[in-house]
Formats: sequence, structure tokens, C-alpha cells
Amino acid sequence: MLTLSSVARIALYLLLINSLTAKVFAQEESSKMSTEDTTSGLLNHTLTSLSPKGSINLQKEYAGKVILAVNTASACGYTPQYAELEKLYQKYKDQGLAVLGFPSDDFNQEPKAGDELVTFCKLKYDVTFPIFKKSAVTGANANAFYQQLIANTQGQAPRWNFYKYLIDSDQKVVGFYPSQEKPLGGELEQKIQSLLYTQ
Repeated sequence: MLTLSSVARIALYLLLINSLTAKVFAQEESSKMSTEDTTSGLLNHTLTSLSPKGSINLQKEYAGKVILAVNTASACGYTPQYAELEKLYQKYKDQGLAVLGFPSDDFNQEPKAGDELVTFCKLKYDVTFPIFKKSAVTGANANAFYQQLIANTQGQAPRWNFYKYLIDSDQKVVGFYPSQEKPLGGELEQKIQSLLYTQ
């Protein structure tokens, strides 16, 4: 026979189980929402561009395009990649490729800013793809676009200058490439081709 204290213990046990189940369910839902938030609307950011000058809404400007986002620097051993990035852009822009440059001094190799930076890119490497205002691309101070890129790659932040993120036309990050991966003639270009020609 169940005593009053036994009934009370069973009731307490059932309440505890219900409470734990509710917490687990809430955590799962929160996790789902968090994943959805980081994988949707990747381009829902307005950033300041140096060339062309002004604010650019990434969603309005680049929705439906294949995007290569690159953190750049003017005093790095990889700085000559500006030239290859421009060639890549010219080669595929009419097929739907956008190359976006994000100058950053996170690795202490971007002393330039503003018009001086734009002039350097144009005069030395004839860059015509968009160059955005210098900003952080790693850590808590990273610009909003890069924070979302990092979230969408399970925390894969740039390890050095000229780190490359490839985004498909559905705004999903489909690859990230180290600094030494050249824009032309390798795995990166092959992946870009496959994205452009299967849209």
C-alpha cells in the first residue's frame, strides 16, 4: 500500500522528469533557432565601401551571385594575390561571380586606410572589385558580415590575410580556403566554375 509520503515522492519525481524534459526540449529548439539564424540571411548587412564609395546593402547588391569574400592587406607576402583576384573577377563576373575585399589590420599588415588604400589597390593591381572599409575580421570586434561567416563555418575565422570564403547563390558558405590557395588555376577556381555553371 502506498503511503502519503510515497505518493508525495512519486509526484515530486514526476514533476522533476517533466521539468527536465521541458528544459531539454527548450534547448533543442533554441539550438535549432540559433542554427537557422546563422545560416539564413547571410547577406543581410549594409557595409561601407571605399570603392565604389558609399554604403552597400549586400543583399540588394549580391543576392543570387556566387561570392568570394577575402580579407586583404597591403603589406603582406600574399598581397600580390590582389592581381589574381582581379583576374578571377574579370574572368567570371559576367557569369555571376562577385569578389569582395575586406581590408583588415588584424594581423598587423594593413597600415593603409581610406583613399590611400583604394589608390594603392588601383594603381598597383588595377583592382575594380569592391573594397570595403578597413575593419576587424576576427574576434569580438569582427564586422557583422564576418561574424556571420565565422558562425556559418563552425568558428573558422581567418588565420591570416587573404583567407577566402566561398558563398553560393543560395547564401551558403560552401568552402573556405587558406591564404596560400591561389585564386586562379586550383581547387578554388574549379569550385567557382562548378557553382557558376550549375546555377
